[in-house]
Amino acid sequence: MTSAMDNRQAHGPLVLSIDAMGSDRGPATIVAGLSAFARKHRDVRFLLHGPEAELRPLVDKHKGLPAQVEIRDASGVVSMEDKPSHVMRNGQKTSMWSTLDAVRNGEATVAVSCGNTGALMLLSMVRLRKLPGVNRPAIAVLWPSRNPQGYNVMLDVGADIRADADDLLKYAMMGASYARNGLNLERPRIGLLNVGTEEHKGRAELKAAHDLIAANAEAGGFDYVGFVEGGDIPGKRCDVIVTDGFTGNIALKTGEGTASLINSLLREAFTYSPLSRLAALLALSSLKRLQARVDPRRKNGGVFLGLNGTVVKSHGAADATGVAAAVELAYDLAQSGFGDRLAARVANTAPVESDRAATDGTDTKKNGTGK
Repeated sequence: MTSAMDNRQAHGPLVLSIDAMGSDRGPATIVAGLSAFARKHRDVRFLLHGPEAELRPLVDKHKGLPAQVEIRDASGVVSMEDKPSHVMRNGQKTSMWSTLDAVRNGEATVAVSCGNTGALMLLSMVRLRKLPGVNRPAIAVLWPSRNPQGYNVMLDVGADIRADADDLLKYAMMGASYARNGLNLERPRIGLLNVGTEEHKGRAELKAAHDLIAANAEAGGFDYVGFVEGGDIPGKRCDVIVTDGFTGNIALKTGEGTASLINSLLREAFTYSPLSRLAALLALSSLKRLQARVDPRRKNGGVFLGLNGTVVKSHGAADATGVAAAVELAYDLAQSGFGDRLAARVANTAPVESDRAATDGTDTKKNGTGK
């Protein structure tokens, strides 16, 4: 398989592969989000996958966008109701399949899709293949937190409902690499999610993972803080929260639902009476800062980790702002050479230098540039 990073270095501008279909809001929202991102990054090129007859008029509506976009005609669409196994057997002509194949073939560095999560993960594993040493890939998200960087990394949030001790160790390694490259943390702090912080609590695989992660912390270039609880997910005790996909997905959906509830309750409270509306007006700037701080659209995008290629999964209900944020995340990861550094991390539990090494084979131990 051709290295997408090598392709970019050899052939010029960075290229991102975008699935135009599968969004709850339709392809117009995808194109609008892409246009918003493209206005800030005129040097980036996009491969946009979907029915050309439908996409061409949408792209042409946005000034300057046609010059940055190449449409790859793909007539099929993966719906949210499609079973992943069905898509794998019959999805060769879909926009999702075409999006992933552009990364597989080295034509693009990162794939972005709003589509069916289960189908996207299965197709990603089939088309891109898992990295050597990875049994179960993971989905990582950025979670608002009290830490100075403003976000914590949590994984897995739904790629696989199971995870044994070795899987959880791999998640810790991959999460540390993501925090290092995505949040610029030199030595991330890792926590293992459990029902309590005491070492005797939890299932057998959690206790085994606790020992494995602790034993590999120094080689992995991170600090292990031990077991953490649900309250630490948005806290400042650690930077990366490791868990299985079943628990992580429930935590993610609970967090999203709670944030939506709080937003609704605040709106009700500030529109209850003329006095409360006046209070809302006086606090408007503070409320806007709070809204921006917790707005899930601004950090939209789960990253599939453990694959031979980088895939960003945008929320299916994302609006144009959310889509632009997912593309921005893909851009940041592509710029950092994240995929190659993650592969080095997983391959040999290498020292921290491999995460910051230049992807052209430079020996950072000799020139001192590794971080």
